[in-house]
Amino acid sequence: MNDHAFVPDDFAVPSYLATPQFRLEPLGPQHNAADHAAWTSSIEHIRATPGFPDGAWPPVGGMTLEANLADLQRHANDFAQRRGFTYTVLDAAGDEVIGCVYIYPSPSDDHDADVSSWVRANRAELDVPLYEAVTAWLSTHWPFGTLNYQPR
Repeated sequence: MNDHAFVPDDFAVPSYLATPQFRLEPLGPQHNAADHAAWTSSIEHIRATPGFPDGAWPPVGGMTLEANLADLQRHANDFAQRRGFTYTVLDAAGDEVIGCVYIYPSPSDDHDADVSSWVRANRAELDVPLYEAVTAWLSTHWPFGTLNYQPR
């Protein structure tokens, strides 16, 4: 990881992104059941999504709701500590979790941030719009110069 802060102390981290198709809000424990249902219904689809090539996530055998809750709490703590920013992707018309976006410091000096995202298999048509919206948002509203975000 770089030896500088991930985001400047005076940077106001955006609390949401909204489009006509979906909205992003910080991922937290309150999303546990809906998040768990979203990714466990789409393991093969997520593993085939650009940016998830290491085969470590999501776990093929899934995980318990308790383990998922611990993972969401870790992401929420990272967000609060400004070490990384994970957003849940919600359907614009309701509260259905349809995906997730992860923004973390890149271990490479070639990029400021590593970004990955996924959508549920039954909402696969939103993968490209999510990628495009997040790329534009990070480029215009965040203090990053270069992103490592696998194109769709």
